[in-house]
Amino acid sequence: MPLDPIAYRPYTDPDDFIREVTDLIWVDRSISYIRENYEPDSIVHGAYGTSTTRDEVIEGTLMRISATPDRTGQAEDVIWEARGDDAFLSSHLVLSGHLLTSSHSRTIANCLYRRGRMVEEWVVRDSLADAIGQGEDLDELARAKAFRGYTGSWTEPAPTDPITRGDSGPRADEYRSEVESVLELIQSVWNERDLQRVEKFFHRDLVLLTAGNRVIIRPEGYRRALLRFLESFPAGHFEVRDIQTNYDVRYAGLRVAITWKFVGDYSGVANYGPLTGKPVDVLGISQFTFHKNALVKEVRLWDDIALRSQIASARGDVSAGPSNIY
Repeated sequence: MPLDPIAYRPYTDPDDFIREVTDLIWVDRSISYIRENYEPDSIVHGAYGTSTTRDEVIEGTLMRISATPDRTGQAEDVIWEARGDDAFLSSHLVLSGHLLTSSHSRTIANCLYRRGRMVEEWVVRDSLADAIGQGEDLDELARAKAFRGYTGSWTEPAPTDPITRGDSGPRADEYRSEVESVLELIQSVWNERDLQRVEKFFHRDLVLLTAGNRVIIRPEGYRRALLRFLESFPAGHFEVRDIQTNYDVRYAGLRVAITWKFVGDYSGVANYGPLTGKPVDVLGISQFTFHKNALVKEVRLWDDIALRSQIASARGDVSAGPSNIY
């Protein structure tokens, strides 16, 4: 079923829509445009919890722009997929930083637009990269922020068959073999810990871009990066919450975006300070790139400072107060 242009007017397609609207708000500073772009009761799931009003998005955007006035962002990838004939779900990878320096970080915003209006969003920022670049104390930064917690769809059970229906609703069954390959990777390697199987899914010369602006190469690097995360939450589990696929030569061909939730007790290696034995709830997004039926690249983001804030809150560490979810 073709997508009705009402989903992305006045732009040429959803890719153009996402890139231009984001630039208008974040680069040209037209913060007021959010009132036209978001529904009043739009929902945003961020690293610190869920917000349910457009006003909070406006306030959060203003604070973030004001705090980083010299940073500029641009689209690195847009993986969009139709949701019915008048809506689409986009996965927008943004590379942002200073124009003439090597200081940069990434954000992925998954946005559900219906008839040109935002209704629900899932967003993760690599705040760890920014904190490391500025030489900040990571634990002190985490204690200064409060984890609000999630509401709505993020608290509901994971979709039983995300290939046909995710948190954003029913989806077209496109590129099934590639989607099934990614889901098998997540189940067998991430969840069942069969790390040897990385080479079944990825090309030898793989690249993983992940939290802290780290660049990981080769299957063994991929295994070690996964182990480094899991060792603090050894019984943790990844849930697949949503899927998008898109083929575009602009972005190197076929890509698959996965919105995932990681839940696990902080009971393993104390990489985040004293253990709590209590669960964490991590919102994450991965974008996978295929070439000749093999995965060659993954961008995997979660907010590691927000994760530290969850753990600090579970320990009873003092927080400065509400955090900017957006």
